[in-house]
Amino acid sequence: MKTDQLYKSKLALLAMQRHSWEQGVAMQAFLEQGDDDVVIAMAKEAAYRSVQDGRVAIIGTSDALTDPCSAGEGLLYAANITGDPELHKAHKNLLKWALEDAPRNTDGIVYHIGSAPQFWVDSMYMLPPYLAVSGHYKEAMIQIRGYWNVLFNKDEKLMSHIWDDGKKEFVRKDFWGVGNGWTMAGLARVIDLLPKEMEEEKKELIAKARTLINSVSKYIREDGLAHDVLNDPSSFIEVNLPQMLSYTIYRGIKSKWLESEWKELADKCRNAAHSKMDAYGLIQDVCGAPYFISPGVAPEGQAFYLLMEAAASKL
Repeated sequence: MKTDQLYKSKLALLAMQRHSWEQGVAMQAFLEQGDDDVVIAMAKEAAYRSVQDGRVAIIGTSDALTDPCSAGEGLLYAANITGDPELHKAHKNLLKWALEDAPRNTDGIVYHIGSAPQFWVDSMYMLPPYLAVSGHYKEAMIQIRGYWNVLFNKDEKLMSHIWDDGKKEFVRKDFWGVGNGWTMAGLARVIDLLPKEMEEEKKELIAKARTLINSVSKYIREDGLAHDVLNDPSSFIEVNLPQMLSYTIYRGIKSKWLESEWKELADKCRNAAHSKMDAYGLIQDVCGAPYFISPGVAPEGQAFYLLMEAAASKL
């Protein structure tokens, strides 16, 4: 990766408008890239845009329940390296929201939105890593198991998108590629965060991650791209799921829970992403913001490009 391409991709991400989960995944990308100054600046903004219940980085709608927690690791990191009392306060309030105040079902599983009792596959990335990095490992496992038990399809061995816990039915049963990417990436992060005394739980998460990697890999095309709905060839073709898969594979190889043979697939997907960067550093043809119903550009697509590159550089 040429330095100027990496710089352009970072600049493009910083120039984008961002909702809470987009701010969070962008912060994580800069954190894993080692750009502490950017993480601190973004954490300050996330804390500034806190709402009374403790959620951070809120712009526009306040319906998102787990999305603001995606900013949690970057927020905690910035608080610890700066000692800034306002950042520590924002982290404390966000953690209280995640552990106690966020709406959840009778089993304690946090809903994704406030307007309906729904579980979205996105939450697998948004919430558990923050709980784990904050030391609440058992709660992270509770949330992962809750989402997995509802959204994992035992026949296809893939994650469905949205379940309505009130109606007890799927709002969207589709195997959304990016949703499976959110899950894989979230699992990879939590695997690395669990302490040694939770070896059995780590093995459980590794088994889940390997299952998804195996299933998702079957839908990667020869050009390294994938359909938006993995098993629907009529859905549009996009590149963010391949980036998310590459990121997960590289982390798995680095942490020795995935064989090095998987690197060939990760490299193919990474090369596909490289081919999609335009002259301004934008990764084209990801599942595009703001509606995610067609190929385009998106902050999460930029962020996972950077996350993928950071993970690749550590091998």
